[in-house]
Amino acid sequence: MDYDATHLLWDTTTLYPAPSSSQLETDLANGAAQTKTFRERYQGRVAELDVAGLLEALRRYEELSELLVKPQLYSHLLFAVDSEDDVHKSLSQRTAEFGNLMGRELLFFDLEIMDISDDKFAALATDVRLAGYRHFLESVRKLRPHTLKEREEQLLRLKELTGVGAFTRLFDELSASLRYRMELDGEERDFTGEELLGLLHHPDAAVRERSFTTFLARHEEESVVLSTIFNTVALDHSQELELRDYRHPMEPTNLGNEIPEEVVNRLMDVSEANYGLARDYFHLKARLLGLPKLKNTDVYAPVGETDRSFTFAEAKDLVLDAYGRFRPDFREMAEAFFDERRVDVMPRPGKSGGAFCMGMTPQLPPYVLLNYTGNLRDVATIAHELGHGIHFVLAQKQTMLNYHAPLPLAETASVFGEMLLTRYLLEREDDPQLKIALLCAKIEDIIATTFRQNVLTRFEERMHLERKQELLTSSRLCDLWWEENGKLYGDAVEMIPPYRWGWSYIGHFIHARFYCYSYTFAELLVLSLYRKYLEEGDAFIPTYVGILESGGSLSPADTVKPAGIDLADLHFWQKGYDFLAELIEELKRLVQGV
Repeated sequence: MDYDATHLLWDTTTLYPAPSSSQLETDLANGAAQTKTFRERYQGRVAELDVAGLLEALRRYEELSELLVKPQLYSHLLFAVDSEDDVHKSLSQRTAEFGNLMGRELLFFDLEIMDISDDKFAALATDVRLAGYRHFLESVRKLRPHTLKEREEQLLRLKELTGVGAFTRLFDELSASLRYRMELDGEERDFTGEELLGLLHHPDAAVRERSFTTFLARHEEESVVLSTIFNTVALDHSQELELRDYRHPMEPTNLGNEIPEEVVNRLMDVSEANYGLARDYFHLKARLLGLPKLKNTDVYAPVGETDRSFTFAEAKDLVLDAYGRFRPDFREMAEAFFDERRVDVMPRPGKSGGAFCMGMTPQLPPYVLLNYTGNLRDVATIAHELGHGIHFVLAQKQTMLNYHAPLPLAETASVFGEMLLTRYLLEREDDPQLKIALLCAKIEDIIATTFRQNVLTRFEERMHLERKQELLTSSRLCDLWWEENGKLYGDAVEMIPPYRWGWSYIGHFIHARFYCYSYTFAELLVLSLYRKYLEEGDAFIPTYVGILESGGSLSPADTVKPAGIDLADLHFWQKGYDFLAELIEELKRLVQGV
């Protein structure tokens, strides 16, 4: 398929014809009416339901959840591609308020599941008729010690719209509105943030440093707003921790992820113990670039021919071929995103930065947002987001309450897809220089997805712990960022002074507490899964597909158990870094051979 301008934009009309469509209004009205009916039918009765009654309630709840979420997902897609459009902004706010109201009306359901007596719940949880909902029910019950009364929970939800939710929205709108003026190739012009970050892969070191400096300096100009947003998010989290009787800022995330605190601590400690691997690679990269020492703007500099640009059509074909070689139906699932125009490709003013795949519901197809600029990393990003997409498609075998994979496994298919792409590119190339370049790109990606995410998590942890004591100035936030990055880079990389503001543009800090360690978790898990694939070949594929198809129906530990993985194994995480060490040694051999 030739990709004209139209095919580079996603088509949301399969969800609703337009923001003003009568179908959307009907869904909003029906959602409100059915929520009222559900509340009238079940409020005050859930704890007394027998197996058949609870099963019926859970199925009704799922159907209602799908109805309620569709308008919200649609408006988010519109807002993501153009947050400056007044219609999109208005609809996004309206559906957010609608979702908040409906959520408050349905709060009773989870709370009353928590109120079921322990003896009765034990009998329900083991009844074969509820087997498909056992994990959901047990997950709800785990939050019981930290849950308030319904009226208190409703008030917290209500104030979220004008509290942390409002500051999150402000961060998104501010980030999308920023413009950057810089000279490139003798011409001064405006850039989007994604275009400037894409220039970190430019072959000219001066361009890389100038683009990142321009990007960070613009954020520094917004220091008052950004530091206020970060402080507010951290203070809100601190207050909620106190209300809910949590001991540590990461505890709610760990509980929601179903990952014991000791496993997360082990993951982070092992990551920090292996920072030397990254520094070893950075020293090697400096030699490859002919530099005495890397600056942090050189970390993603192209080596050899990877400075070439890929058209989007070329990138798409490479990714589809890599998936097709693994399993033909994976290619078909990935190709459907393009054929059905469920991918929005190019950066433009008002569009959200970065990339994401939005899994909708078991009945609705997922969508992918990119900001494609043509470098090799962007090709890998396509593989990454389509991995999410394949995961969401396979998980559509589950019902709504079991659809979304637990957060620690949410990156499994995406990272695995990047590994498939890398090996495909390495095997189709004979030029040792290009092999070196491709292997460098993969190692850098693993470093970014493990060590860098660990740095982000440590920064976020310190931010929340210190904000509990006092207001954090912009300067203090910069200091925390500088210190944690310095632990990774050591004497191998010189950080440019504007990088003190590197914390200020990272949306994960604003949108989801401690999301970043899930990347580290997933990368090391995938390295283990991929090694099993290399050892077992096609015999491994059904096990892998089963992991993806399970969605959120099992805990992370139970999901990966069929692959022979024990997350409680103290040595498990080190095995992932051993694999990284092997890749670095493979790179060294290639370098020595040319």
